[in-house]
Amino acid sequence: MLGENRKIVSDQHFVFYNNLKSPNDAVVHTGDNQTGDGDGDDEQIIVDLSRVEASVNEICIVVTIHDAISRNQNFGQVRNSCIRIVDSVSNEELLKYELEEDFSIETAVEFGRIYKRNGEWKFEAVGAGMKGGLEDYLKKYN
Repeated sequence: MLGENRKIVSDQHFVFYNNLKSPNDAVVHTGDNQTGDGDGDDEQIIVDLSRVEASVNEICIVVTIHDAISRNQNFGQVRNSCIRIVDSVSNEELLKYELEEDFSIETAVEFGRIYKRNGEWKFEAVGAGMKGGLEDYLKKYN
């Protein structure tokens, strides 16, 4: 969760497998699927925009491969990788962004961002990969 300066607001606003909830439960990570096994959505991030503090202007959605370097894996080997935004009340899929590019060296991908413009929340698909995993994004946004 980023502020106006595009930096992480606080350590508590960095939501990932070791910190599953942001302050006020505005962003909740439901848990890490480290194997990719199973059907349907492997992982879910629940975002309640009504709970997001005024100091937060952007929510960056990054997906990484667990232990990618030691397992010699990258996003070029991942199939059917996507993010979906679903209305939790109606269960209606509002949008879906599929990662179609060949990220043959990247171990982390910024799929998209939810950002505030003129007081309204918007979504933008990004599709930017990095080969240093989660650590590269921490350096970028810290």
